[in-house]
Amino acid sequence: MKKILVVCGPTASGKTGFAVRMAKSFGGEVISADCMLVYRGFDIGTAKPTPAEMDGVPHHMIDIVGAGETFSASDYEAMAKPVCERLLSENMLPVICGGTGFYIQSLLFSRSLGHVGSSADVRQKYERVATEEGNESLYARLCKIDPRSAEKLHPNDVRRVIRALEIYELTGRRKSDQQDGFVARYPYVAVAFDYPRSELYARIDRRVDRMLECGLVREVQNLLSSGVSDAAQSMQGIGYKEVVQYLKNEISYSTMRDIIKQNSRNYAKRQITFFKKFPDIIWLDPHAEGNAATVREMLER
Repeated sequence: MKKILVVCGPTASGKTGFAVRMAKSFGGEVISADCMLVYRGFDIGTAKPTPAEMDGVPHHMIDIVGAGETFSASDYEAMAKPVCERLLSENMLPVICGGTGFYIQSLLFSRSLGHVGSSADVRQKYERVATEEGNESLYARLCKIDPRSAEKLHPNDVRRVIRALEIYELTGRRKSDQQDGFVARYPYVAVAFDYPRSELYARIDRRVDRMLECGLVREVQNLLSSGVSDAAQSMQGIGYKEVVQYLKNEISYSTMRDIIKQNSRNYAKRQITFFKKFPDIIWLDPHAEGNAATVREMLER
């Protein structure tokens, strides 16, 4: 079976450009794995690739969800997996590109959810909690009883959060104590750029400045004016929630800018921690000239 290429890593590390280069070089298409690029109308604050940046390469999983809708890793898996398998069947290279680790994980691996039976009553109870109290409230329950499982899940990955709660309720044992595992669905090569931390942070700061210069505040104003709630899942993204605070006169413009930069740097640290544990990932020197050749060698093994 032809391998899949994964271009992942922290924000502002040059994933998009490299993924497009690889797709053009090896005859492939890009499948975005970014939890914010799925939303229509969220362009500036997400650094959504422009047609020029896509350079004629088809991109999938971008602009597929309305601004006020919710979207989870399970939703991503259900939509991205058929695209990936179609490309493989057509002997094309799927290039997974993004920094949302849980999305990439859901696509590349099938996962045992615990060798424990299920209970429709228990699941329905927690589904009601999610509906009536919100995903964050449901997730908070898991954080209290099984923090190790919680740190591996996103609050909006409701199906897996419920499963972890269900396992605890049925057995009295945490899901993190169960013998679960990840099984790769496809052969893959995963790469990320290993920037010195200070250089990565400088890249992040410059990106935030560009976003603000390009009209991020105006973008958020337009979204709110169109009826998108500031409580929507999409509005909790870095850059958007801080602008909302500014528009509400809760913080100054300069404070807003500084907080976006700091939150972006913190997010990059979490991404690096996640991907450092990613199976068989190859960390590339971002300044090396032979990265494309390295990827080609790995894909052809």
